[in-house]
Amino acid sequence: MELLRRGMTGPQVEMLQLALLRAGYNIKGTNNGIDGIFGSSTYLAVREFQKDNGLSVDGIVGPATWKKLRPYITGYISYSVKPGDTFYKIARRYATTTQAVILANPGVSPNNLSVGSILNVPIGFYNGGSSVTYGEISYTWELMSLFIEGIVARYPFLGNFTIGRSVFGRDLFCLSFGEGETDVMYNASHHANEWITTPVLLKYIEDLARAYAFGGNVGGQNARELYELCKIYIVPMVNPDGVDLVNGYFETQSNVYQSALSIASNYPEISFPDGWKANIRGVDLNLNYPAGWEQAREIKFAQGFTGPAPRDFVGNAPFSEPESTALGEFTRRNNFKLTLSYHTQGKVIFWKYLDFEPEDSLRIGRELASVSGYDLEITPTASGYAGYKDWFIQEYNRPGYTVECGIGLNPLPVSQFDEIYNDNKPLLSTAAKEATKL
Repeated sequence: MELLRRGMTGPQVEMLQLALLRAGYNIKGTNNGIDGIFGSSTYLAVREFQKDNGLSVDGIVGPATWKKLRPYITGYISYSVKPGDTFYKIARRYATTTQAVILANPGVSPNNLSVGSILNVPIGFYNGGSSVTYGEISYTWELMSLFIEGIVARYPFLGNFTIGRSVFGRDLFCLSFGEGETDVMYNASHHANEWITTPVLLKYIEDLARAYAFGGNVGGQNARELYELCKIYIVPMVNPDGVDLVNGYFETQSNVYQSALSIASNYPEISFPDGWKANIRGVDLNLNYPAGWEQAREIKFAQGFTGPAPRDFVGNAPFSEPESTALGEFTRRNNFKLTLSYHTQGKVIFWKYLDFEPEDSLRIGRELASVSGYDLEITPTASGYAGYKDWFIQEYNRPGYTVECGIGLNPLPVSQFDEIYNDNKPLLSTAAKEATKL
């Protein structure tokens, strides 16, 4: 975590503001106080937090302040058991429930707590709801990683692993829910400036986990039934380096930013960094799969995308990039009955590749359109090759869909998050349930 001080801006300031708000400190500004500007209101909130937590009151967010703030990002704290502690007392101390503490610590007997042992204790937030996932904030790989850590700490029955690494060596995380025989896989953020799809999938699996643990439905389906019938894998950020570029994680004077800027300078008609879809090497990951890759190359070269670019460069060969290779190998290692690839924008579901029409794919597509309110369409020819959905359908002859969320110019504003999530929650659950019938 970066050292932050008054006058700084960017996604780490947004993360700081989220933590302060969740800790109960008010910040004036746009978007409920999360505007990415370390101004006077944020500065005063930091000083108040430092004063209340026995820290040096200097308004500078260094390692000690970040350490105290961290639980308000991850949503849990590592707690050392003290004499006389009970789960009930610990839960009261951190504004949570006894059931939540028990759930986060499987194998620990409430009647036999050992002094000095470490518990994962979910914490209650003063502002911002009870979910770890927060949708109305600029996402970075670091923020997503902290959210995943917190979600898994609260719901340790979730699977959590990596399927590979990005160009810069960032882990490509995967979470899994369920123990059923039907495997499905959902992925998001192939395209950097479509990163709002990442919190859609994170919030969905967190909601599933909560509903499974405490009872309830998600998107019109019973979570415990889905858990027994399915195993739902989500890869929430396929392109972390690109997402970090779009959202301002890299300093403008850094080699990373300058290298991307040099690529973008060859395409002045594409806004930078907002128009960046590619991975950090300038390869469009959703044009890097071996399903009509040669056709995609011909189309995109004719459009002028003959080398690294902010979007639409297909790479030097299919699976030339570590991110697409990782998702392809992960797919080969598993037996997915159905996949969803999340993009923005248009409120459209694309369901077919060329003449491939897997059994039941049209029927399921119509059902997904019905529950989401999105249109079901065939991908336009100019964009109809070399995507993950195309390759999955060609390779396995099973239903695969590209879901284009929201409306507007990418990157979509975070104010659309709630609407996008509410539209897609039933789509996500319905896809899993329908896959069990294949």
